[in-house]
Amino acid sequence: MKNPSQQGAAGQYASVGTQTGVTEASPHRLIQMLLDGALDKIARARGAMQRNEYAEKGNHISSASSIVLGLRSSLDLEAGGELAANLDNLYEYMFRRLMTAHAENDEAALDEVSSLLREIKSGWDALPQETTGGGDIVKSMVGT
Repeated sequence: MKNPSQQGAAGQYASVGTQTGVTEASPHRLIQMLLDGALDKIARARGAMQRNEYAEKGNHISSASSIVLGLRSSLDLEAGGELAANLDNLYEYMFRRLMTAHAENDEAALDEVSSLLREIKSGWDALPQETTGGGDIVKSMVGT
């Protein structure tokens, strides 16, 4: 078992590592990181829901919702065309489903949002980074 100072140091180290990863990440990688983060928070919310840990469930759903809203707000609807508009609608739907999951302790809603995010992530992961390295697709999608 770690003592409190070791846990604090480990937490700070992890935070610095995450901040460095974000600072150095390409727009393509940032989207991947956000999708991973949302999926992780939803999985944690589901576990908390099953354990009847409602405050923890709420915190994780809130984090996942913030990520989804961040993804939505980063879309460039003009440059992204129909794809960006479809993603905008999908992110808005996912946000509503997360709110339902929170209010009604609905695991099926969490599972639905996870499934949708995994589908988006698999498509995003399939994009060659060299294609998005210059950012043409990413810039039109996230407005960078």
